[in-house]
Amino acid sequence: MAHVSQHGSSTSPRTIGSGYFFGVPLGDLGWITSLLMSFALGFAAFFGATFFAIVGTLIYSTATHRTVDFALTYKWAGLPVGLVVLAAALAYLGTLWVRRHLRKT
Repeated sequence: MAHVSQHGSSTSPRTIGSGYFFGVPLGDLGWITSLLMSFALGFAAFFGATFFAIVGTLIYSTATHRTVDFALTYKWAGLPVGLVVLAAALAYLGTLWVRRHLRKT
């Protein structure tokens, strides 16, 4: 447990706040690193959403005894979620990168 001084400051690392996510300083990432992190988050969201959509479609197909085209899970679940997460990550990390460069000048 972190000790709090009389002035109210804590000695524990920052976990939330401007540019921090679970203690990782996202505000200090470079341009290429921000792009790589954004695309990695987009790919992870695409594959996660596709996995859960396939499982849901499998359960639906088993319960209703209908034949379902599993390729629709990529088009209607994985792709939109992946693109939304990619856009959000690019916007957030890009904003942090621009703010850092504007603050330096």
